[in-house]
Amino acid sequence: MRVIGIGPGDPRQITLQAIEAMADVDVFVALEKGTAKTGLLDARKDILARHADSSHRLIELADPPRDRNPVDYDAEVRRWHAARADLIATALRDELPDGGVAAFLVWGDPALYDSTLRIVDDLSERSDLTLDVEVIPGVTSASALTAAHRIVANRIGEPIHITTGRRLADTPAGADANQIVMLDADLAFRATADPDDHIWWGAYLGTPDEILISGRVGEVGEQIAAERAAARARIGWIMDIYLLRKGR
Repeated sequence: MRVIGIGPGDPRQITLQAIEAMADVDVFVALEKGTAKTGLLDARKDILARHADSSHRLIELADPPRDRNPVDYDAEVRRWHAARADLIATALRDELPDGGVAAFLVWGDPALYDSTLRIVDDLSERSDLTLDVEVIPGVTSASALTAAHRIVANRIGEPIHITTGRRLADTPAGADANQIVMLDADLAFRATADPDDHIWWGAYLGTPDEILISGRVGEVGEQIAAERAAARARIGWIMDIYLLRKGR
């Protein structure tokens, strides 16, 4: 089983190691997230057409439903991951030949706010599946963001805190000098940041739809919200990230 990071969207950011790892895979597994996100699946198909063996198969599985506003967030995510693992385990038993190689293509890097490795851990513990797991790192959306804005993620000697929009308000004092924020559908910085804090925001990084906005929160916060809403309505989905830096 290979878990292959493919970067945030630019096909030129797929590493040579990832390309080599795709070359002899028999079965690629993809969780289909609905018609609104067919563009993500199409991008994977383009990558496979370019780099995978012509005999490979792509198994598309309907992603199990998930409560987006649960009472117990952690419990709901664990339930969702378990449902995903059950679905994938069945597919591997039915579709993967003995001794065959299966793989997942993961946006960005598999170790940064992605559930695939947790699901693979679940699969590895099942007595009827024998998996030899290899993880291929990928370019992260965080590094793509700073490169696109041509900035360093921190000022000299300062820490970098990586978090989610859901947890942004919980960042402890002293860790909030430079925050890379992911998975923030509600743009939590508008409620937590000082108007003089600086933000560098990006969506669809590395793709033809890339959008970049930067400036003081008080000056560009509402512009980011408007651009994000318009892009999501136009394209049907959005992947975005931002760096939030405390003002001096």
